[in-house]
Amino acid sequence: MKKRVFGLGLAMTGLTMLPMGMNAQNVVKGVLVDSLSREGEPFATVRIYKQGTESDPVSMGVTDMEGRFEQQVKGKGHYEILFSSVGRADVRVPLALSGAQTLDLDTLTMSEDTHTLAGIEVVAQRPLVKMEVDKMTYNTSEDVDSKSSTVLEMLRKVPMVTVDGNDNITVNGSSSFQVFVDGKPNVMMSSNPSAVFRNMPASSVKNIEVITNPGVKYDAEGVGGVLNLVMQNTQAAKESLNGYNVTVNGMASTRALNGGAFFSMQKDKFTMSLNANAVSMNMSDTETEMTREQFSPSGNSLMTSSSAGDNNVKIQMGNLSMGYEIDSLNLVSATFGLMGFGNKSDQTNLTSMRGGFYGEGFQYGGSSLSDSKNFAINGSVDYQHIFAGRKDQVLTLSYLVSTSPTNSESYSLFDTAGNPYLNLTDRYTDGYSNTFENTFQADFTTGLGMGQSLNVGAKYINRVNKSDSKYYLDNGGQYLYDDAGSVNYRHNNDILAGYAEYDAKFGRFGFKGGLRYEHTWQDVRYLNGNGEDFSMDYGNLVPSANLSYRLTDRQNIGLTYNMRISRPGITYLNPYIDRSDPTALSYGNTNLETEKAHNIGLVYNLFSAKWIVNLTARHTINDHGISQYNFYEDNILHTTYGNIVKSRQTGLNAYINWNAGPKTRIYMNGGANYSDFRSETLERKNSGWSANAMVGIQQTLPADIRLSANLISTTKSYNLQGWSSGINMAVVSLTKSFLKDRLSVTVMGNTPLQGKALKIDSESSGKDFVNRMSMSMPIQQVGISVSYTFGKQTNVKKTRKSISNTDLINTESPTKGVSNMLVQ
Repeated sequence: MKKRVFGLGLAMTGLTMLPMGMNAQNVVKGVLVDSLSREGEPFATVRIYKQGTESDPVSMGVTDMEGRFEQQVKGKGHYEILFSSVGRADVRVPLALSGAQTLDLDTLTMSEDTHTLAGIEVVAQRPLVKMEVDKMTYNTSEDVDSKSSTVLEMLRKVPMVTVDGNDNITVNGSSSFQVFVDGKPNVMMSSNPSAVFRNMPASSVKNIEVITNPGVKYDAEGVGGVLNLVMQNTQAAKESLNGYNVTVNGMASTRALNGGAFFSMQKDKFTMSLNANAVSMNMSDTETEMTREQFSPSGNSLMTSSSAGDNNVKIQMGNLSMGYEIDSLNLVSATFGLMGFGNKSDQTNLTSMRGGFYGEGFQYGGSSLSDSKNFAINGSVDYQHIFAGRKDQVLTLSYLVSTSPTNSESYSLFDTAGNPYLNLTDRYTDGYSNTFENTFQADFTTGLGMGQSLNVGAKYINRVNKSDSKYYLDNGGQYLYDDAGSVNYRHNNDILAGYAEYDAKFGRFGFKGGLRYEHTWQDVRYLNGNGEDFSMDYGNLVPSANLSYRLTDRQNIGLTYNMRISRPGITYLNPYIDRSDPTALSYGNTNLETEKAHNIGLVYNLFSAKWIVNLTARHTINDHGISQYNFYEDNILHTTYGNIVKSRQTGLNAYINWNAGPKTRIYMNGGANYSDFRSETLERKNSGWSANAMVGIQQTLPADIRLSANLISTTKSYNLQGWSSGINMAVVSLTKSFLKDRLSVTVMGNTPLQGKALKIDSESSGKDFVNRMSMSMPIQQVGISVSYTFGKQTNVKKTRKSISNTDLINTESPTKGVSNMLVQ
């Protein structure tokens, strides 16, 4: 490696011998990366010496979070630049400076110092967070908690991400965001992220990227931005060694079992990685209490309901990535991923009604059984071509196919045949839905001069949403098909998009901005059920811009603006009426329109070996927002969706990490937000402050045992028609590694601070009702996890760009959200 670096330096020496003034300023810049992972090497010390005077450097500094450096040197002659970092082999490059030049060393690599590591204990801590004006990257694999935590638990630590008491996730202050896996969209995770992440082991994820201002090369969808999970052993690399790497892990707790395996290999120009995970989790004795008061001219009525039951969740997921480097200018990569998510629920309930319409009242008991199976399958192929003689010109061609079929069955059984007020006939629903799409995309990047580049691209998506829900009623012990309560429809979308984006750096200033245009053609057809066929098309012009300024080598500020849109997904549009509850109906709305939101942000970043600080102030304006809402009709509570909300949200997020010592890390991730919601349609308005915080410490104890302790707290949060209470929890773990860190053992525990069960209250109201709910979930648990790794490290070579569909939002119903509220 030193010979290669020395040769690079001699070559540059021959190119830089230009006569200039003796005291003119030189600029030496480049980027220092890890030789295997190709990730930037942060906080490496940079020294420049006159050759032969190593004890007296003429310039000193450190690399930033991305491994970049830029040093100023006066004079001319022969110099040497030295890079050093704890536990890493020094990198030296000879320089020949002419006195007034900018010398770009491009990319230099740094590797582990195996001789040093064999003789000393390395205690320096690698940073957990990398920050840019428009993106945050959380290094999950460097966090000791990832050995025993779920992805949902890790998200509580990630800047710009909030997880409330109901496990609802917001990104950049919005619940409208998209989920990627290795840079590609995952339909299942986007449609039900909370349920998937609370059961997905964090050890399967290398990095979590939060792209707060995605830019115009991404689809315009997702008000909050993009949450990208970079899986283990699939990180892009330009070089690695022939060999293989295997990691197996398992965890057992009082409520869950999971296991996983990761395999990667390289043989010459071919690289491959495979990861797989399986999770089984059970949550018993979940209890819900609800009261619903209705106001009417004939008198007020009151319904009370209580339920208790068990939930069982099973997840299986796998991802295969392959890459083949045809030559130095051409690369082909392919991925295939699948995920299965199953949820079984068994609930018993007791309901009583009295007053108003119900007179002296009555009560009934019953049970509900549900079994839902969801699948997501993705496959993609990418081809990348770098133009000879122009390494800054890259063409990428991509194809993606994905499908997400869902099958669900549910029974609602009652202990009485009926009464004059409600239909208490036993009922059964058999549902099927699917989103199938094909995507073609082309991207081209070219340099425009020093620090400037232009990105252009085009994309076509063909998306077909299907829903077929069959409704059955009991008739003397036999379930008969009910045509009026069933629906079968198709919702087809064709989306054509193009974009252009300019990226430049001028000294301390940076700018990235562009425009994207998307045109959508929609066609809806009802094969069965009530509804009229219709077609429509519309276009959206979407701007985006980032302006950044580097205050010092360790501080920067930025101003961001973007407009984002949200197309309703199949769970919002599905017109099927859920009649499982005889007192309530829920259904989608096929007439929903795309919502638009304007986002303005002000960002401050500071990073050093001791401190990492991110402060982000943001304001979001949305005048046509999609919201779930409730209303009474014929004494039945209806739940549906509409473009009915005008909202304003202002917030401040803060992430602070203090490396108090070589073995101590203290951190805080939190924020405060003020929300204002108004709806002329419902004649409702609501507003309020909400806040959240996660405070933690990671400490290396004697015998190299690593302690992690975290306190989590959230306050009441607000929506258009009500509020939900917050939570207070504690999570503690101890980790010990053996066999040169190849074997890792973790014991962990978590508990609500109020007792064994987590209690959450919520309230929603309209002009003629108030609905109150209280849930109790016994999430207290203890567990142990084991991970073992063997083989060499390898990395799959992947194209720089790939397809990223981000143009759908989905949601889970309130009932499903409650039933899936499982221990993490």
